[in-house]
Amino acid sequence: MFGGFVRVGDHAAWDHVFPVRYLLTRQDADLESEYWGRCADVEGLFVDPVPPPRDLLTLRGCTPAGPWHEVLAFPDEATRSLGNLDVDISDEKGPRFAWTLVDTVVISHSPHATDPDLVDLVVGTGVIEHSRVWPGAGPGTMPDAPRFALAEEDYRGGPVGACRGIDGLVAPRTVRPDIPLQLIGCEPGERLLAALRNTQAWAQEWGVLMALDRFGREMGSHRVRLEVAEVTASVLGGPLVDITLADGGHDDRPSLGARRIWETWYQGFPTTPNQWASLDTRGRAEWLDLMRPHPGGEPDRTGGTHHLEGRFITDKPGFYCALGEALIGPGRWLGRGLDDLDDCLGGRHGVVGPFTLIWHDADVARNALNFTLDHGGKRTYFEEAVQLLESAGVTVVLR
Repeated sequence: MFGGFVRVGDHAAWDHVFPVRYLLTRQDADLESEYWGRCADVEGLFVDPVPPPRDLLTLRGCTPAGPWHEVLAFPDEATRSLGNLDVDISDEKGPRFAWTLVDTVVISHSPHATDPDLVDLVVGTGVIEHSRVWPGAGPGTMPDAPRFALAEEDYRGGPVGACRGIDGLVAPRTVRPDIPLQLIGCEPGERLLAALRNTQAWAQEWGVLMALDRFGREMGSHRVRLEVAEVTASVLGGPLVDITLADGGHDDRPSLGARRIWETWYQGFPTTPNQWASLDTRGRAEWLDLMRPHPGGEPDRTGGTHHLEGRFITDKPGFYCALGEALIGPGRWLGRGLDDLDDCLGGRHGVVGPFTLIWHDADVARNALNFTLDHGGKRTYFEEAVQLLESAGVTVVLR
């Protein structure tokens, strides 16, 4: 959310010695954002996920690509770790069952019973279930004719492969406990006051916590469930209250390492390039979370020459951080995937073709983005990105 229908400036200042750091908002049935309250700080926003219990799974009938190829071709030399994997299960109707396999390690592999060109892998992993969306889904159930697709986590890279089934994936597991989040020094607005008088009515509703920088401008946001666990007089004194929300959100909560990134953005919108360059892949993905689209109000620029500094494009997030800076300036967002980029280059995001893009040190990205979007794909991610730019009227010069 980039401001929505809440006028941030109307709520960014108050009569206290400490600044307003966060606004609490909620989107109503008409998709308009309502102001609920403001607070001096938040405790529990930055949390590293608790690793799930370890399980043994058997991935049957695998068609491996990418890192799997090295594990199978050189079992005595290559690492057995596949990192974190996203699993999508779907059928011909399109519904999905989504999982993450955390810190996945290959224990053994063997030819598949009915097709020697495929393999079965036994892996040790932690299993996180994200959604069940087909009718009757639950432990022991599976859609008719399921398809299993596995990929490295979105911010890391591309697909790993596909398989015909995963033994042990769908099983009863302990539900992860909610992790509370505290709004410190909160001044409730009228809607939040009404919700505090009838907390059960809002227990399953979701709001948005909007973070402000030191100039009172929005710099980030995070979804929270509006189930209130406790309200007390604030530790900051005065008429303010501290509100504990029972569930501050699980999967998309910024990591502990992201605190330093948010503190950088709190000082003001980035004005120099490559402030993200020293971050690891996860940190770059969290930097992308804070980047903002072109503010609009002026015609898209076209023509001329832009220079893309390629030294630090060592992963997907790095590509989008660098490209946004090259085309519309530091801190500016042109997406985090090819679909986003295609949309942004279509207009109303600050720049449109035709123009020339000189991509310096292009071989760094060519090597880092040397994976395909689909198993068996012919073009690498790097090649797909170049083709997309060219199809949008960009003359790409690789150096």
